[in-house]
Amino acid sequence: MPNLALRSQCVVTPEGERAATILIENGRISALLPHDVDVADATLIDVGHRAILPGVIDPHVHINEPGRTEWEGFNTATKAALAGGLTSLVDMPLNSAPVTTSVANLGLKRAATRGQLHTNVGFWGGVVPGNAAEIEPLIAAGVLGFKAFLTHSGIDDFPNATEDDLRQVMPILARHGLPLLVHCELSEDDDAWKKNDHRSYPNYLASRPKSWEDTAVALMIRLCEEFNCPVHIVHLSSASSIAPIAAAKARGLPLTVETGQHYLYFNAEDIADGQTQFKCAPPIREKANNDQLWAALQAGIIDFVATDHSPAPPDLKQLESGDFTTAWGGIASLQLALPVLWTAARQRGATLNDLVKWLSETPARLIGQSQRKGRISAGYDADLIVVDVDQSFMVTEELLQHKHKVSPYICQELTGVVEHTFLGGEQVYQRPDFLHLNRGELLTR
Repeated sequence: MPNLALRSQCVVTPEGERAATILIENGRISALLPHDVDVADATLIDVGHRAILPGVIDPHVHINEPGRTEWEGFNTATKAALAGGLTSLVDMPLNSAPVTTSVANLGLKRAATRGQLHTNVGFWGGVVPGNAAEIEPLIAAGVLGFKAFLTHSGIDDFPNATEDDLRQVMPILARHGLPLLVHCELSEDDDAWKKNDHRSYPNYLASRPKSWEDTAVALMIRLCEEFNCPVHIVHLSSASSIAPIAAAKARGLPLTVETGQHYLYFNAEDIADGQTQFKCAPPIREKANNDQLWAALQAGIIDFVATDHSPAPPDLKQLESGDFTTAWGGIASLQLALPVLWTAARQRGATLNDLVKWLSETPARLIGQSQRKGRISAGYDADLIVVDVDQSFMVTEELLQHKHKVSPYICQELTGVVEHTFLGGEQVYQRPDFLHLNRGELLTR
């Protein structure tokens, strides 16, 4: 591949924003040079004042293939990723069928990527009752870590793990230094809410109280300390857990936390009854709670933000009935990861360096890729995006590359337009066109 040089008045580096020219050789950043340097031996792309950022890394995506490809699949998910500036994804062990809880099932998952891997993708293994013997073989096969649910996952073929199950697995993960990702809700059997108004969002919100999350987070902090196993709490929505998380981190526990864009962008007070496109678990909570999530993110207590892209066919979202009791819980948002967060973050005084930290640099650490991805530095993979950080756009169904267009972000005006996506130094997307497809690689530890 011939040498490439990317030039901008705003290159977002670990040291801050600067005017620079990025020299790319053999798929990697070879040097960060002064803005006006002569690069006669390279193909130069000058993007003017538009920002160059490292590609977004989303470690929480449900691609659902094989088995539920009618929900989403590698082709549509990874095309949506390129259009949104996401250069690396990690696929959750559900809701594919079979689930990724064995080496054999991981093989089926990898085989399904052939010919339709448009961005880099890694895989989490799953922890379910009875699969402890599969953990080390899955590690040897290259999974990036493991995911467990403490409550019903939504599908019966990925049952929730008990404390006893985690006690079998955590010493193994501690020995290998791999993270255990946990959906933290310890639910109580109480379906009384289903006897009330099925279309009521306040009713749904009350059915999954913060106490479910707080009890589960407390359990994981205790187990994290006991086994010194890296624990990652996914999609935190309860602000009541922020103080114990901060205390655990202050004690030096290997604990990390993500929240989701939807918890930072939307508030429960603004969700009308019957709007099941907003249903997710844990639920989107009230503004006062979400303001505390923002404060924790900006203070570094919450480490980063991930979409938890979990799409489903429109009929499963119960859009016509507006029934929260039966609608599938999941927010479709993969392509919008950057503009949703930037739209909300810039209103709170956040910088592009904050955005890179929350969407690229810190997620790269979780997935074991921090020595090669997530920042613009010499020696790093040239997974780069060019963003017009001041341009706004309206989200429409036609814009989205997701298989299904159901999303709470439809008709939202967002800021931050991804103009170019580079994968390994090759320009693969230039809005609105895909220039090269199937250039993604499988990520392993």
